[in-house]
Amino acid sequence: MPTPVELPKLGNTVEECLIAKWTKHPGEKVDAGETVVEIETDKAVQEIASPVAGILLATFFPEGEFVPVFTNLFVVGEPGEDVETLRPGSLSAAAAEASSVTPVAATIESRPIAVAVAAASAPLSPRARRFAEEHNFRPASVSGSGPGGRILEDDLRQLYHASPRVSSAAQQRMAQSGLVAGEGTGIGGMVLSADLVAASTTEKLPRMRERIAQRMKGSLASTAQYTLNTSANAGGLLTLRARIKASQGAADANINDMVMWCTAQALLESPELNVEFLDGQLVKHSEVHLGMAVDTPRGLMVPVIRDAQWLSLGEFAARAKELTAQAVQGTISPDDLAGATFTVSNLGGLGVESFTPILNPPQVAILGVDAIQIKAIRRDGRVEFIDAIGLSLTLDHQIIDGAPGARFLKVLREKIENVEAQCAI
Repeated sequence: MPTPVELPKLGNTVEECLIAKWTKHPGEKVDAGETVVEIETDKAVQEIASPVAGILLATFFPEGEFVPVFTNLFVVGEPGEDVETLRPGSLSAAAAEASSVTPVAATIESRPIAVAVAAASAPLSPRARRFAEEHNFRPASVSGSGPGGRILEDDLRQLYHASPRVSSAAQQRMAQSGLVAGEGTGIGGMVLSADLVAASTTEKLPRMRERIAQRMKGSLASTAQYTLNTSANAGGLLTLRARIKASQGAADANINDMVMWCTAQALLESPELNVEFLDGQLVKHSEVHLGMAVDTPRGLMVPVIRDAQWLSLGEFAARAKELTAQAVQGTISPDDLAGATFTVSNLGGLGVESFTPILNPPQVAILGVDAIQIKAIRRDGRVEFIDAIGLSLTLDHQIIDGAPGARFLKVLREKIENVEAQCAI
């Protein structure tokens, strides 16, 4: 009996995915657990494997097609078995003709014909769009080899590596003036400084950037945000960090890991900040699911460290690094980007001394971590200088007044300043 394999729902917010690459083709033998197709969301690439061994009887969609979740993608079975009853009913005639659905006995393989299209109007696959953004590469025209002329990542990659080289003088001028290169006139087509022309471009925001913009605008429109700023003595953080670096086999926890870990502990003592405001009601959480803002090539992402309050510093740091790497590489599961009850955003590593983090509703609080600076304090009638780490706490005044917010910061300062006593390495 043939076995159909459908597109799973990869997270609560994912409704459709793009067929990026078929790694197996109709008529080929497939082992149980072997990858058959790679699919893309706007954030990650996932592999879909066959649950059984057999022959790949049919695939129902071509590369470059967007497919709704819970739709049959392919069928595995024995030669001669009927697969037509398993074909998605919503599959259009054009898509069916373009797809690689063929009987097992067929020997003719159809391939899409490359179509030259203007880069500004041609549809780009998610991976092609990401490649263009990461390499700042937007050629005037490119041949799309995908269905209907869709531009795939390989199309841009080949053109990128075949493009003329830019001289060092031209690179310097481009960096200083924001100029773009025209046709190369130097040896081997090298782009010279004289080939540069000033240019302005207009382009549509990437889909992920649009979503970020909508969320930020909605956050400010639906909440009453205000920010409290303070600082904590960072001496303990710096000392513990030095001990960790000098200790072989110790968990590699950095300053940001320590501050986030202290934040999770502080929220246990200030549960009024570990809540969500949904449809006029407060949802109180006993578990701390800590979101951490991560800068990625595709924009801001917020992976979630679940049950953070129960993790040791070493366990917390390892999980934070794992999720950060997945977010940057674009392989993170959508479920790992949802469900945070409180968020931490750290710009201190970039030298930011103070900022106003924006709430991520329905959360009612977000902590900004600032740079460590030398600060003068008065102690026992004398002035001393300490290393101080800045803390910026944004709250929703609809739910949290200033005093509870200030008390949370007091608890957090104590956790940070006594971090050495709380952590064993």
